Amino acid sequence: MNIIAQTLRMIIREFLPEELETYLTHFTDDEVARYLPKRSRDERIVIFNNALSQYLTTKATGIWGIFDNATGEFIGSCLLRPFNDEPGILEVGYSMEKKYWGRGIGTEMALAMITHGFADINITEIVACTTFENVASQRVLQKAGLKPVENLIRNGEELAFFRLKR
Repeated sequence: MNIIAQTLRMIIREFLPEELETYLTHFTDDEVARYLPKRSRDERIVIFNNALSQYLTTKATGIWGIFDNATGEFIGSCLLRPFNDEPGILEVGYSMEKKYWGRGIGTEMALAMITHGFADINITEIVACTTFENVASQRVLQKAGLKPVENLIRNGEELAFFRLKR
C-alpha cells in the first residue's frame, strides 16, 4: 500500500482489495452521491478494480482512499486523472462521508492532491468541476486556490469549472 499524501488529520493512500465494500457502501448514501455521476454497483466494482490495477503502473494519477490519521476510519475517496486527454492537465475529484463535511478536510485533501499533481514537472494545470448546486465543493476548490472560469459541458451537462495553473 502506497501513501500518496499525509497531513495531521488524514492519510490519502491506495485502497486495499479488502476495502471494496467500504468503497461501495460510501456511494449508497444518497446525500454523499447526490452530485456524483450515477453509477451502478457493478460499475463501481469495475472502477475500484481498475484503480487497484493502476496502482501497479503509476502513482501520479488514480483513485485513492482518504482515511482519518488518528483512527484509520474511512473519510472518502479522491482522484487525480488526466483531463480530456489534454497533456499537462489533471482533474481532481473527491467525495466524503457526511460526518466529515464542514471540517476543512475537503480543502486539506484538495491541497494535498494539488501538491501531488504538481510534483510532476510536466503538469501545468489542475482543474475540477462541480454541479452548480454543489456550492460547498465550489468553496472547497476556491479555498484550495482553484479559480472559477468559463463553465464546462460534460456529457451534455453544464458544470461549474475551476482551474489552477502552476
